[in-house]
Amino acid sequence: MQTKQQLEDIKQVVSDVLAMAKAQGATEAEASMSKVQGIAVSARMQEVENIEFTNDGGLGIAVYVGRHKGSASTADLSPAALSLTVQKAIEIAKHTGEDDCNGIADVDQMATYIPDCDLYHPIELDTELGLAYALAAEKAALDSSDKITNSDGASYNANIGCRVYGNSHGLIAGYPSTRYSLSCVVLSQSEHDMQRDYAYSVSRVSTELSAPEAIGQEAAKNAIDRLDARKINTGKYPVVFDRQIASSLFGHFVGAISGGSLYRKSSFLLDSIQTQVLPEWLSIAEKPHVKRALASSPFDNEGVQTKDMQIVQDGVLQHYLLTSYSARKMGLTTTGHAGGIHNWYVSTNAPDQAALLQQMGTGLLVTELMGQGVNGVTGDYSRGAAGFWVENGIIQYPVHEITIAGNLKTMLKNITAVANDIEARGSIQTGSVLISEMQIAGN
Repeated sequence: MQTKQQLEDIKQVVSDVLAMAKAQGATEAEASMSKVQGIAVSARMQEVENIEFTNDGGLGIAVYVGRHKGSASTADLSPAALSLTVQKAIEIAKHTGEDDCNGIADVDQMATYIPDCDLYHPIELDTELGLAYALAAEKAALDSSDKITNSDGASYNANIGCRVYGNSHGLIAGYPSTRYSLSCVVLSQSEHDMQRDYAYSVSRVSTELSAPEAIGQEAAKNAIDRLDARKINTGKYPVVFDRQIASSLFGHFVGAISGGSLYRKSSFLLDSIQTQVLPEWLSIAEKPHVKRALASSPFDNEGVQTKDMQIVQDGVLQHYLLTSYSARKMGLTTTGHAGGIHNWYVSTNAPDQAALLQQMGTGLLVTELMGQGVNGVTGDYSRGAAGFWVENGIIQYPVHEITIAGNLKTMLKNITAVANDIEARGSIQTGSVLISEMQIAGN
């Protein structure tokens, strides 16, 4: 991929589309375009299962005729198709209702510089290499124990792409990025039980992926550890959320403080700015420009400059998460969160998960969540779960077929500790989380 030239070519297309929109009567317009090349390779039971090549691209445009909005998208990037896409967006705008909050983000919020987040580390898209990684990961899992009796396969993915955003303020900016991943899923079996689990690695840099053998061995261990799970008695117990699922707790928090939920009055954290929403010892920082991080971005989906931000300080909410539209709805200013959050870092107060288990004493370690029983309006939380029963800080046996329940507003305030076993494979970087008490439904 000739990325530098391709980036300039995409910028030119976006510029041309914005000019078309203006010529066809748009008061304002914004467009985004991306191109991605990639491979996806999978193997199962040491045989090639699938090899895919991707070469995708697309453009989306939103036009504003006064305060009427229309949008359209296309995967056909020929001049005729682009012109037709703009025309259709204009036609749609003329038939939509007027909304005073419509429009592109304000000019003084635009990205004035593009920091280098070091997101681009291309390699040759080599299916043989990808297949070798997948086969090695699966082989390591299958060879690790005779309790590993089957496999759902191993997969390698590599994607190299460019993203460009532009609007009628004159901003046209973009950057290239890469993303690589390797995963393995296996099944374990004992005399009376069968379980399935996985392991994976993801990175901007291919050489920073975990070794295939390590991924396979981790997948096997995870699957074996779950064998012969039991149910536990119903009751109220402290709960540790393993680092791989702890981010989901803060994901619900993200939804509750996002502008869309707030202006619709559909959040359990209405009017919570400058109030205590987490324990006093807990803070959350957003750092959008961390080099090589998976959620880094120099600007949001509206071209607004991203910046370091203290979301929660000593348990007190400092900022809502706003787009230009939700900000106008609330009489506030965008915070640069069109498209989501950018690298949250949750503070810690415990060295590792073992320390959390010791602090908990007796309770539940949750490693898997199932179902969608979360009410974002009330905060009511009820989900199926699996994990391990802990006594005196020591894991005793795996558990399954249980439900954990509470209210997110209370759960967040009842976070007793966060371990330093940081899960870095996502937009929310947190360790394992200890909550002082939840309702567990079992036997």
